[in-house]
Amino acid sequence: MLLKARRFLQHVVPALIKPMRVLWNEMMGFVFICLGLIPIPGGITAYREFQDGGEGLFRILLTMLFSGVMLYFGITSFLRARKISRS
Repeated sequence: MLLKARRFLQHVVPALIKPMRVLWNEMMGFVFICLGLIPIPGGITAYREFQDGGEGLFRILLTMLFSGVMLYFGITSFLRARKISRS
């Protein structure tokens, strides 16, 4: 009986792990893309203030860096999920 349970788990567990990994990567991609899009309106406001003679260059650069990194992580997470689902 123990041998049958072991064989069952050897066939079922890999079939469950693959879709769970794809779903995990897709969820993390969505979270990272949301985190990358949230600061963009503040960055636009800082850019407009900078154009009017204000001091906000560091804030603009920081917003661009943060958004770029988060969007990169989100996109690569979706690409990784696609790669896993195709294998």
